[in-house]
Amino acid sequence: MNLLKKDFIFQNVIKLQGVGPQLSKYLKRKKIEKIKDIILNLPYSETDRSKISNLNNLEVGKIQTIKVLVKKLNFPRIRNLPNRIFCEDETGSINIVYFNSREGYLRKIFPLNTWVIVSGKVNYYNKRYQITNPDYVTSEDKQSYVLKNIPKYNLTKGINEKKYRLISEQITHNLPKIEDWLNNDFISSNNLLNWNDAINRLHNSDEGKNSQSKSYRRLVFDEICANFITLSQNRKIIKKRKNIKNFSETLSKKIIKILPFKLTIGQQEVLKEINQDLKSKMRMFRILQGDVGCGKTIVALISLVNVIEANYQCALMGPTEILSLQHFRLAKQIFKDTNIKIEFLSSKTNRDKKKIILENLKKGKIDLLIGTHTLFQKKINFKKLGYIVIDEQHKFGVKQRSDLALKGGDNCDVLLMSATPIPRTMMMSLYGDMDISKIKEKPSVRKKITTLSKPENKINELWIYLNKQLKEGNQVFWVCPLIEESKILDYSSVKKKFNLINEMFPNKVGLIHGALEKYEKEKVLKDFLEKKISILVSTTVIEVGIDFPNANLIIIENSNKFGLAQLHQLRGRVGRGEKKGTCILLFKEGLSKNAVKRIKILKQSDDGFFIAEEDMKLRGFGDLIGYQQSGIKNFRFADPVIHKDLFDLAEKYVRQNEQKINHKKYNFLLKLFDKAEIININES
Repeated sequence: MNLLKKDFIFQNVIKLQGVGPQLSKYLKRKKIEKIKDIILNLPYSETDRSKISNLNNLEVGKIQTIKVLVKKLNFPRIRNLPNRIFCEDETGSINIVYFNSREGYLRKIFPLNTWVIVSGKVNYYNKRYQITNPDYVTSEDKQSYVLKNIPKYNLTKGINEKKYRLISEQITHNLPKIEDWLNNDFISSNNLLNWNDAINRLHNSDEGKNSQSKSYRRLVFDEICANFITLSQNRKIIKKRKNIKNFSETLSKKIIKILPFKLTIGQQEVLKEINQDLKSKMRMFRILQGDVGCGKTIVALISLVNVIEANYQCALMGPTEILSLQHFRLAKQIFKDTNIKIEFLSSKTNRDKKKIILENLKKGKIDLLIGTHTLFQKKINFKKLGYIVIDEQHKFGVKQRSDLALKGGDNCDVLLMSATPIPRTMMMSLYGDMDISKIKEKPSVRKKITTLSKPENKINELWIYLNKQLKEGNQVFWVCPLIEESKILDYSSVKKKFNLINEMFPNKVGLIHGALEKYEKEKVLKDFLEKKISILVSTTVIEVGIDFPNANLIIIENSNKFGLAQLHQLRGRVGRGEKKGTCILLFKEGLSKNAVKRIKILKQSDDGFFIAEEDMKLRGFGDLIGYQQSGIKNFRFADPVIHKDLFDLAEKYVRQNEQKINHKKYNFLLKLFDKAEIININES
């Protein structure tokens, strides 16, 4: 087969010789649907079949290659008995055994008194060596096909190495000559390979398992570039011209003056960046990233005032009803001396009130609507929407962000907020289509949280301290990693801990975990917020979100099983009121070196950005708890830790070529990594 056209590799695998409906189903299990998926399915190792072994030197249990003379074929007429081929060389004899094979086929590949090449796993049965259902049998003149290091791929039931190799080699041995999107000078100066050579070496040498080989690094660079080009093009789609919003900042400056605290320098700088975007000719599409408790929400609310002052409507969306209600109450408090009309809308808003809100919204009688994702249903129409703020939307992908921006209309600015500090390399690859603002410092009123560690076998020492906290009117979080008790994992479960603590402090304990219904979670959180319960036993569902100003103690069990960044987020749930917060990390004895480092770093630092960087160094990108679960891990080959230099190089390359990127030249690259549909690239 000759693959003359490069667009052939984007067709379904069923176009390949030897791939029928059943085999294509097996391949689909390995996420191989298009021919390009075979190119990107790299071998993880090799099988050495290159050396011919004499029969007197065979090792049982090993895959070996032999050259033998066929002496006799035995085909029993009794059902279920295997067919046997008796072979020998100058040093000994061996049986080649087949189950469920046709006689005609075996006579063809094992002609009598002929030397053949056989490769497979060696066994020893009934005082004789044997190979059962060998992987390869070929004649002497075709031995070069077998006598080599043969790539090993992760396969699924129904596909063996020999079958997959036949499929793979149809593509890798007949690749079309692709016009490289990188020029030769760039390739050589950065120690890369051209695309065709890289793919060939990845499938025909051991370079596919070496993440720092030249061929692997070329594929990594391409993947990062595809991601950055997608973000760059998405940015062009989003950052369209708009009508200038004229506002004087009079009202916002007045509100800033009467705040019970002074804005930090970081808050002031970010507010300035946002205001410049709001007043510019191009639509704002910015993410505000801030450490736990840095005061992002205040900045967002003040920026909303400016847009409302310019006679536009605004929307603020939170991920849950309880967090959205918290924003609503804060907004009402901050804007109490203004004429700004604020309303709250969620799925629980009663029908009559919802109807009034929708009518007033359409007539322009509401300036700021706060709520959950309900705000963006089709039936909700603003008269003049000018600004959307989305809180805690770290799960928004590129396509979702683009759709959101378009929904707001040409004159609508968009601000996303995230309380999850993300390392710079990841920020580049996740939010490269957005402008990025960061608030690192915490308000002066925010007290530093004391972080302590304690072995779990001394947990009984905590009960007196816990009782003292409750008598002083403080509330407590108690975090466990599991919902149910596990026989496999030696982790604490919230249900077991809830029962224990509830016996000691009856009617003062609440339980929350991910398996609860949404309304059940929100009821427990509401009870805790309203001080109806004093201790909240929880999994990590409380990691990001609501302010509980009276919660000043958090106890985290099995803390060594969490990532640094996640522990920092959990720690940030306390100390949000007037009193100082305390975090106690419980751990099991016999900690690994990395676990000791994590606890030490957390006790020494409260800088979420530093902690996120250290977490990624210690745990590796693929192991970061939370990132993978949130869909943030969006690379197949690239790793921000191992390939940081390639991320920097790709960012520089795309930025330098942003204005002259030829769509057709890069279409192949974008389609190869499934990015084309995000920015509507359809040409081959």
